[in-house]
Amino acid sequence: MKTKTFKNAHLFDPSLNLNTQGSVVVEGDLIIDVIKGKNADSGEVIDLHGALLTPGFIDISCQLGEPGFEQKESIQSGSHAAAAGGFTTVCMSPQTNPVNDSGFVTQYIQEKINTTAVIKVHPIGAISEKLNGQNMAAIDSMIKAGCVALSDGNKTVMNAYLLRKTLEYLKTYDVPVVEHCEDVNLVGLGVMNEGEVSSQIGLRGIPNAAEDVIVSRDISLCAHTNSKLHLNNLSSHGAIEVLAHAKARGLPVTASVTAQHLLLTEENLKFYDTAFKLSPPLRAEKDRTHLVSALQSGVIDCLTSGHTPHSEEDKDIEFELALSGASSLETTFSSTYSIVEKRELSLERLVESLTLSPAKIFKFSDRGQLKKSMKADLTAINLNLAWQVDTNKFFSKSKYSPFNGAKFNAKVVATFVNGVKVFDVEKGILE
Repeated sequence: MKTKTFKNAHLFDPSLNLNTQGSVVVEGDLIIDVIKGKNADSGEVIDLHGALLTPGFIDISCQLGEPGFEQKESIQSGSHAAAAGGFTTVCMSPQTNPVNDSGFVTQYIQEKINTTAVIKVHPIGAISEKLNGQNMAAIDSMIKAGCVALSDGNKTVMNAYLLRKTLEYLKTYDVPVVEHCEDVNLVGLGVMNEGEVSSQIGLRGIPNAAEDVIVSRDISLCAHTNSKLHLNNLSSHGAIEVLAHAKARGLPVTASVTAQHLLLTEENLKFYDTAFKLSPPLRAEKDRTHLVSALQSGVIDCLTSGHTPHSEEDKDIEFELALSGASSLETTFSSTYSIVEKRELSLERLVESLTLSPAKIFKFSDRGQLKKSMKADLTAINLNLAWQVDTNKFFSKSKYSPFNGAKFNAKVVATFVNGVKVFDVEKGILE
């Protein structure tokens, strides 16, 4: 097999206490050696010029649209955006058309992944048929076809009995239920966080209780079934407190947060910019600081992109009518690194939350660490490369980001999947 050596790298893997200059040697699609303190020169040599080299980023929560919503994002364009953001693995929501609620649809998605994606893409299957929240989908056939988790995407499973039965059923397969935590009855017609700002600008609010109630209910069902539950992209300080208590009890529950909710608050909505309309909504500063602290402490396990691409017709309209979501695969690391610069979050925790932590949740045992026998999925980062976000230059089809125009001081410069470079900051996507 062909050997490659990645030299002049700053090897960084907090899960292994790895923080040193060195080289990584790859044979085929596997890491065969990690050499600390010096450069190697076996086979083809790739000079990383001092870039931080980490395990490839893993995103367990994004929407890619295909099939059915290719005008918003395709598997190909989404994989390009992911590669540009340093992601070597992403898991895609079942919110497609048709919904990914059967092995047949899963197989179709797998074929598109195999022929068009430049990174590793894994489908997540639906919990309920057509995301109707009532009838259990064809779980067995979807898992056999390659689904790595079950979820109704950004729709909460309001039927507690259905969620309980799904949790019990999935114990056989040892895969997690991924739940969006918003009580739809409490959300009502709300379009942003309920509070002082919503009152000031005259928009209907969504109370923190909408999230807190579902988190409490779902954790109770997790305790009852002792089955794996992942609470996706939390936003409220109350939910964090309930989660922390559940973890202290040893329940098999994990959680994630997006960069958007770590950096932004309801104050950003004062100009009615629909790029800031997200689900769950941006909350108050108190919630933001709790989220950062929870990620740092490990109460929140991992960071996700929360990538929810929309077209111009969905976002360039009145705020109340616009769909929630933003294009975020290409900004996740850079934006979150700005919190590291403020010393609110450590670089070690940031990298771990994008690598080993999500790998553990979805049982990707062959990736997430810089060590022998792992897949050669690698992300190279320049921590001193200032750049300004310009959504017109996104690889994603969706050009709506709350960070458009923002200036960041770190950027992914190369992404490697199975040892093959798929993204270069100068050359773009390499297929």
